Amino acid sequence: MDSEVQNFYKNKYIFLTGGTGFLGVAIIEKILRSLPEIAGIYLLMRPKKGKAIQERLQDLTKNSVFEQLLQTQSPDVFKKLIPVSGDVGENFLGLSHEDQATITENTNVVIHSAATLDFQATLRPTVNINLLGTKRVLELCSRMRNLKSVVHVSSAYVNSYLSEAEEKLYPCTETSQKVIDLVDSLSDSALDDLLPKLLKDHPNAYTFTKQLAEHEVSNHAAQFPCAIIRPSMITGAWKEPTPGWTISKNGPQGFLMGASKGIIRRLPVGVDLVCDYIPVDAVVNQTLCLGWYMGTNSFREVKVFHCTSGTTNPFKWRSVIDQMNDYLHKYPLKSAIWYPRLKFVSSLWLYKLSSIFVHILPALVLDFVLRITGGRPMLMRLHTNVWDSLNRLEKFIFNEWKYYNPATQQLAQSLSEQDKNLFNFNIAQLQWPEYFVELTQGVRQYLNNEKPKSLDAARKKDKILFVVDLVFQVLVFSLFGMLLATLFGSCTSCFWLFGGISYLLFSLL
Repeated sequence: MDSEVQNFYKNKYIFLTGGTGFLGVAIIEKILRSLPEIAGIYLLMRPKKGKAIQERLQDLTKNSVFEQLLQTQSPDVFKKLIPVSGDVGENFLGLSHEDQATITENTNVVIHSAATLDFQATLRPTVNINLLGTKRVLELCSRMRNLKSVVHVSSAYVNSYLSEAEEKLYPCTETSQKVIDLVDSLSDSALDDLLPKLLKDHPNAYTFTKQLAEHEVSNHAAQFPCAIIRPSMITGAWKEPTPGWTISKNGPQGFLMGASKGIIRRLPVGVDLVCDYIPVDAVVNQTLCLGWYMGTNSFREVKVFHCTSGTTNPFKWRSVIDQMNDYLHKYPLKSAIWYPRLKFVSSLWLYKLSSIFVHILPALVLDFVLRITGGRPMLMRLHTNVWDSLNRLEKFIFNEWKYYNPATQQLAQSLSEQDKNLFNFNIAQLQWPEYFVELTQGVRQYLNNEKPKSLDAARKKDKILFVVDLVFQVLVFSLFGMLLATLFGSCTSCFWLFGGISYLLFSLL
């Protein structure tokens, strides 16, 4: 049976923004692997760190996401990638007149995924990239001669001020033009002072500007078919290109990276709250299916799709909490600096209290050792960054949302059997415990750069670290017991009692 999605993309050109990011490279890989008759992909890229776009393209093709692809295809497949110099933060996307003419003449499908994801960013850069960047892409789309569809990658959290959200546009508290005018006319300090009043119930400038961008997309829906896809927290791959693949340090893969090193030992998590995670390949497959779906229907209004798991296949940390340390020791790191032991705590204040003992004090000692041995101290900086980021993310850690997704489910069911296999995004099929086994291995290989062949050596080191950690605990709690016994003038035999009490108190942190 022919694939309707593959037939739609046959001999078509795609214009892609954000192609060098986590989601972007996964989209590129999937296109090259599963849409073999695509004509080409225009990649909006900007020179960076002294590298021209051709050099950046070469770097892109070395990304680990393409390892599976290159086992079945030659490097010639990358000839379908057409870099164009530009930037969503510049007028006319920073494109030359020649590139504008080529893109507007040839492009059939636009996927706009470029955005600034910094939750700490101020209003000016988020307006320029997330809002004005989207307006600039849409303006270019309005001049495309053969445009079939536009897919705008938004975020489920644009409506995070609501506990429940449907697949529709919600009204903005401000107009795009008013916000743009304020950015054009006010100083940075004045904008910082005004920001809380503009945000109202929005947690940050990111969600605020992404919501405004959605309305810009809606304003163009009468000109060409537009879909908005709203992923939740994007995590490592479920199946494609290989289970567990990731280059992102956000979300669960970031703390798994630190936990496997033995650096992160406490994590603030509401274990009985639904955490809305969505694997990157589910987002990729749904994005490409939306390009087909919108391009083969005569919609003249924007369509919104939640790419989420919380209402379809909810995940709670409670379901894997007892297995997480087993995963870390089944797939340990050869580069671990301490014996991994991860514990979940129920609040941010408890995390900060326990972090003093299990993160900050050890980091001070190890950084001191690194200094005197000629190394580069880094642990305190790492834990300080984690501490700061958790303050910004507290709302997202200890709250849950219901993002209903009937349109996404209907789209998944409407696919042909061939396309259900080729472009699967039916998240109801995912088994979370199995997924986290694969994600732990993916973090080990792709974030910590340790290949499967090093597992035997890593497991031997893990056993050594276990003994070292055990001896260290005995010494520390014996010292506590001795100090307390001395302080209270108790008999020597009480030293064991005080040591045991110290251990029990510490275990509560």
